[in-house]
Amino acid sequence: MSAPALALHQFRYDQKSFWRNPAAVFFTVAFPLMFLLIFELIFGDDTLEQLGNLKTDVYYVPAILTLAVVSATMQSVAIRLTTERENGVLKRGRGTPMPPWVFFAGRIGNALVISLLMLIIVPGIGRLIYGVGIPWDHLPAVLVTLTIGAASFCAIGVALTAAIPTEEAAPAITNVVIFPLYFLSGVLIPETEIPDGVLKIADIFPIRHFFEAFFAAWNPQTAGAGFEWGHLAVVAGWGVLGLVLAIRFFRWTPRGG
Repeated sequence: MSAPALALHQFRYDQKSFWRNPAAVFFTVAFPLMFLLIFELIFGDDTLEQLGNLKTDVYYVPAILTLAVVSATMQSVAIRLTTERENGVLKRGRGTPMPPWVFFAGRIGNALVISLLMLIIVPGIGRLIYGVGIPWDHLPAVLVTLTIGAASFCAIGVALTAAIPTEEAAPAITNVVIFPLYFLSGVLIPETEIPDGVLKIADIFPIRHFFEAFFAAWNPQTAGAGFEWGHLAVVAGWGVLGLVLAIRFFRWTPRGG
C-alpha cells in the first residue's frame, strides 16, 4: 500500500472511531452548540456599545466557533492520544511497519475535518435561527484562520500529552488548561466586560489571538480582506513551540512502562 493510501486508510479509521464514540461527539460537536444556544438565548438582544453597537449574536458566532475548533483539535487530540497511550494502543501501533507520520496524519486529518464541519454548523445555526450574516467577502481570511489555528492547536495537543500522567487525568488537565482561557480571552464573556489587565494576560496565550483573528474575519465592521496576520503569527508561533515539544517529549509507551 502506498503512503497516501495508508494515510487515507488511517484517516478513515480515525473518523469511524470518533463518530462511534458518543462522549467524543457530544463534547466536541454538541457541547459548543449548547453554549451558542444558551448565550444567544440570554444575550441575543443585547448590543456591545464599545464594539460599535455590535449585536452579541454576531460576537458569539466566532466566539463559539473558536471554542469548537480548540475542542476538536487541542482538547480532543490530547485526550485521545493519552487514552490510547495508556491502553497500550500506541505501543502496539509503534511496533508495526506503519510510519509514525501516517498515524499523526490520520489524527490531524480527523481534527481538521471536524473543525471544518463546525465551521459549517455553527455559522449555519447563527444564520438560520438568529439571522447572523456569513462574511462571504472575508471567506479566505476565515479559512486561513481556521487552518492555521487547527494545525497549531493539534501540535499543542500532542505536546500536552507529555504533561498528562494517566487516562483518568486527561479530561481534567485539558479542561483546567483550556476553560479559564475561554473566560479570560473573551470567548465566553465579551471582551468589553473584561479588565484590560486580564486581557493582557490572555494575550500571552494562543486562544485569545485565535479568537481575535476569527472575530475580525466575522465582524461586518472590519475593513479589507479580514486577515489578522499579527494574531495569526502568535498562534502559529505557539504551534511551532508545540511541535518542538511534541517531538522532544511525546512517548508511545504508557507512563507506567
